[in-house]
Amino acid sequence: MSTAGRANCTTYEQAERLVPRAQTAAALAGASAGPFWLDDPARPEPLPPLAGNARTDLAVVGGGYSGLWTALMAKERDPGRRVVLLEGRRIGWAASGRNGGFCEASLTHGDANGEKHLPQEAARLRGLGRENLQQIADTVARYGIDCGFEWTGTLSVATADHHVGWLKEEGGAGPDVVFLDREAVHKEVASPLFRAGLWDRKGTAMLNPARLAWGLQRACLETGVEIFEHTPVRSLRRAGNAVELATDHGTVTASQAALGTNVFPSLLKRTRLHIVPVYDYALMTEPLSDAQLRAIGWQNRQGLADLDNRFHYYRLATDPAGGTRILFGGYDAVYRFGRTMKPEYEHRPETFRRLAAHFFATFPQLGDVKFSHQWGGAIDTCSRFFPFFSTAQSGRVAFAAGYTGLGVGATRFGANVMLDLLGGTPTERTELAMVRRKPLPFPPEPLAWLGVKATTAALVRADQNQGRRGLWLKAMDAIGMGFDS
Repeated sequence: MSTAGRANCTTYEQAERLVPRAQTAAALAGASAGPFWLDDPARPEPLPPLAGNARTDLAVVGGGYSGLWTALMAKERDPGRRVVLLEGRRIGWAASGRNGGFCEASLTHGDANGEKHLPQEAARLRGLGRENLQQIADTVARYGIDCGFEWTGTLSVATADHHVGWLKEEGGAGPDVVFLDREAVHKEVASPLFRAGLWDRKGTAMLNPARLAWGLQRACLETGVEIFEHTPVRSLRRAGNAVELATDHGTVTASQAALGTNVFPSLLKRTRLHIVPVYDYALMTEPLSDAQLRAIGWQNRQGLADLDNRFHYYRLATDPAGGTRILFGGYDAVYRFGRTMKPEYEHRPETFRRLAAHFFATFPQLGDVKFSHQWGGAIDTCSRFFPFFSTAQSGRVAFAAGYTGLGVGATRFGANVMLDLLGGTPTERTELAMVRRKPLPFPPEPLAWLGVKATTAALVRADQNQGRRGLWLKAMDAIGMGFDS
């Protein structure tokens, strides 16, 4: 199919039919089956596992953003506190090293979703989210974390006529939120699919997610946190006035524990039904030539996302060796029966082919681009789509999870909540309804699987019907399990 023909694709579904399969196969041939971000010579050397028994003031379980922020801020609050972090594999190997690198201010997975679930405090949560994002920027600067932090904002793009009205309604919501008509959005990023755009200049930063995790690891070590990799925690139980965490080669006895395991099965069994793992997928291009970069524009380097329920997210990424690439991900969100998680789920050829076709429809001028990496990872999804919190063992244990894809920024806020809860003194954060209330749990199987399938089908129908929500989605909204980002 010619470049002109590809430019005539007006929907992603058309792209799947019109972009030749041979083209997507050639573009994906030889792509590495692993996250681009982790394929980096800057990755730290492995840290040794725990061997023997240890005592500590605070044990942190999980070496992703949630655990790293908790450990670091615990030492910042009290430098004399002994903090031990236990990671089952490598620091940042899971969601923290696989995501798109969008660090968003929102704590509620978008303003509309916050208004739907917590209308009385949505405005305050927006303010707290902006403060949290600024504090992330400050921490990156203070510790000299080389993670490519760029305060570019996000550009939401209309790829269907009904999206244009949605964006017009939001235009002017603040001095940094600007509506762009077709001509203006094409000046920002040249794609035949874009009908309009909304540029939120301050609500999001772009960064290298793995390098953020590795930078937080270094900061933790510098402040005295003890980190043990390849140390999965198998169980947690009370031990007098402390808690005991059992690992394969030793036991940690801690006065308090913070659990940042997110998508992985919780050590608190009562929270397990609140989370389902949903697999998300992404591609990374090879470095673009100067001519290819000129063909798409994108001088302001915003993160991009479209507005369908099955949305894409994409961004420019700087190669550590030099050059600029495009990350292109999203659309398919795959739940496996039984809440199962397996390494083979991280590679889904049909989704990679679909994403490649959608990429070429978005940027037909890049028809000769090849992809260097293709990967997937599990997102910790809860029924309200933003984090929830819990305590156990008479307040000695705190838990946070359910970030649903927006954990790059919100995990720092969640870490502060966990530390506040362990502190035992009420704070503004612990008094929030967001913290005090929990989302509805997902039902057991097979009801969970059937419910996810029904919801996915309903979301597809809504996208095909100008965004109108049918009876099933309205019912989910009514019981508090609806989503509107």
